[in-house]
Amino acid sequence: MFEVGFTEIVLILGIALLVLGPARLPKLAADIGRWAGKARGMARQLRTQLEQEAGALNDLRNPLNDLRNPLDELRNPLGDTAPKSQTIHTPPPATDPAPAAHAAPAATEPAANPPNATPDVTDESKPA
Repeated sequence: MFEVGFTEIVLILGIALLVLGPARLPKLAADIGRWAGKARGMARQLRTQLEQEAGALNDLRNPLNDLRNPLDELRNPLGDTAPKSQTIHTPPPATDPAPAAHAAPAATEPAANPPNATPDVTDESKPA
């Protein structure tokens, strides 16, 4: 970005000495020092105030966390120590295809339970 080294500072002071003269340069340096001190003081005060506000927010957050912990326990009463369910849903085994003689009547009648259907799927075409 913009860097000011020792030679640039000496050059700026030399030009300021030529423009302002030896009488006004010390007063200007003192004014700049005061402004820099005030700016540092304001920055320090702002930092302190922000830290105090952040501490106040943490003080407000603690009672909320105290209320939240029992609510989490009520949501999951068994906790993480409860064993997980190992039930796996498998469809019923497929039946062997019927002989060719019995296949013709089955094609005209709707099947009561299709071989690949799962028990939890309902056929909406059948009347209740």
